[in-house]
Amino acid sequence: MSGIRKIGVFTSGGDAPGMNACIRAVVRTAVYMGIEVVGIRKGYQGMLDSDFWDMDARSVGNIIHLGGTILKTARCLEFKTDEGTEKAYNNLKAKGIDALVAIGGDGTARGAERLSSRFDIPIMCIPGTIDNDLYGSDFTLGFDTATNTVIEAIDKIRDTAASHNRLFFVEVMGRDSGCIALRSGIAGGAEAVLLPERETAIDELIEKLSLDARNKKTSSIVIVAEGDKSGGAYQLAKRVTEKFDFYDVKVTILGHLQRGGSPSSFDRVLASRLGFAAVKGLIAGNSRQMVGLRGNSVVMTPLEEALNFTHFKLEDDLMEMVSVLSI
Repeated sequence: MSGIRKIGVFTSGGDAPGMNACIRAVVRTAVYMGIEVVGIRKGYQGMLDSDFWDMDARSVGNIIHLGGTILKTARCLEFKTDEGTEKAYNNLKAKGIDALVAIGGDGTARGAERLSSRFDIPIMCIPGTIDNDLYGSDFTLGFDTATNTVIEAIDKIRDTAASHNRLFFVEVMGRDSGCIALRSGIAGGAEAVLLPERETAIDELIEKLSLDARNKKTSSIVIVAEGDKSGGAYQLAKRVTEKFDFYDVKVTILGHLQRGGSPSSFDRVLASRLGFAAVKGLIAGNSRQMVGLRGNSVVMTPLEEALNFTHFKLEDDLMEMVSVLSI
């Protein structure tokens, strides 16, 4: 046993559906174990501002279904300085916080690693990002919900596309990761998916759309990750329109609606499992670990390893399926 008496929990970086379910699991697991919990509002900025909230089991009632995060989130450049990190640590100690659970993406984990390695405060990280791009977990909080949001939008867009012989370019989030684009493209029956991980020649896309037209397709949907090397959905639509006049070309940017909404059942259960495991890990004396899901097992990966493993490979079979299933 670690002797931990008070745990601080916070969310940082971009919000993701499931963060509230995770906060709930952290708070209630800690309270059940006889440990006090302090919510830190606005992430690392809240540490600098001493924006603390003494929480109990009732503090997280009726939040499991809510999107966003009740603890709020913010970017904090000051925390990246040595002076900022030290100030945050001093404020935590003044509040009596002797361990932390951090929920967020890559930047959140890097901040946690820096704070813990410098001041030796136990920290567990939970991957909360819709991009699904953190090493150490097959799925991150919010990815499933965001993908379902995209699929719902694709289904509705296809209705109007088929009615008007339209070609829709649908841009989804994913500056560096094509996970949302790839899975939503397959689930939504897209004719093509453009990803940051793979450069697609415009001539190849034109030929694919031309073949679809010859095969009597009356509508087409192309999913574009925002980080695609071609320059985004509007740039692609412009280039295609210049070379191809069979379809009426339209563009839809889904944007931040992918971040919002009630978390899916999968994300609620994942959030609960990871929050529960993070608290138990701290009690057992673990620190500087990324808590994740591999297969159907909760595992812990050293933060240093998780942060240094920067290459995320999309599944080969899914990449191949996009072309095969869209004929």
